[in-house]
Amino acid sequence: MTGSSQVRIHYRRPPDREEIFHQRVVLERQEVIVTLAEAINLDIPMIIDGRVALEPGSAVVWFTFPGAWHDIGSFHREDGTFTGFYANVITPPKIEKHVWYTTDLYLDVWVTPNGTAKLLDEDEFEEAISHRLIDQPTADRAREEASRLLDEARRGVWPPPIVREWTLEQAQAITIA
Repeated sequence: MTGSSQVRIHYRRPPDREEIFHQRVVLERQEVIVTLAEAINLDIPMIIDGRVALEPGSAVVWFTFPGAWHDIGSFHREDGTFTGFYANVITPPKIEKHVWYTTDLYLDVWVTPNGTAKLLDEDEFEEAISHRLIDQPTADRAREEASRLLDEARRGVWPPPIVREWTLEQAQAITIA
């Protein structure tokens, strides 16, 4: 894949929801694939701790790490203002050239621009477990991943440098080229 290729991401959420996202690949390395989601289609803004994290028309730079149990989004407002890093705890993506498959495991980690880290959606996660939408080994692995990300964020070593180094402007410039 090159800076001009597209990827189609099948994003499943138990029990039966599936969304398909089309994103432009802006960087592909063995350890990370960086994609750009432009003009996010949201009905209402995503609010975290009383602040807008994402709004209709916003762009997100996504970082997918093959084999990892999470991905990371660099979130922005519609005007391009950076709002924070958002990690989805997911099953490791199955990557087949320009089509990817993954399952959302409900837990998310949010890191503000000043480095404050917070675990999100624990209630949805517990409800999914109680309804047996996630099996116990997968739930245990999701908890472990979320705990690790939170710990590393609080120690200032997460997200990894590549995530901090890539800007929205950089990703947009590559997609235009």
